[in-house]
Amino acid sequence: MAYFKDPQEVYDTIGKLFQDLAEDEELGSKFRDADTIVSYEYRDPDSTITVALKEGDLEGRVDFGPTDMEPEIVMSMDADIAHKFWLGKVNPTVALARGQMKAKGPVAKILKMVPLTKPVYSRYEALLESQGRNDLLDV
Repeated sequence: MAYFKDPQEVYDTIGKLFQDLAEDEELGSKFRDADTIVSYEYRDPDSTITVALKEGDLEGRVDFGPTDMEPEIVMSMDADIAHKFWLGKVNPTVALARGQMKAKGPVAKILKMVPLTKPVYSRYEALLESQGRNDLLDV
């Protein structure tokens, strides 16, 4: 059974995580050092989160669904894989090798972002707990 019943649940959880990161002074600025726009295209349920991580911007921009931003990097995967990834349960290298995740864009920028994700795992878990979504913590 899928973790999310509809796109809104994806936006309320993973999308909210990105919004929180965009507003975070320390982590947000580290992600903006990637100087790119990333689109996360999820399946089951179909949903898209596009994030502007542009160097020098004081705040990141996060769009749900259709956007006028032009992504430089596109990450595609099942929403369940994304959920497990943000909980720290999916190794991106293994997921890419298995085809569970697909990445398009400049490899150097994609690799620059990978080490930034580890501090986010506990944030995502805390976010889910604060939303009363303990059902999503048991993966």
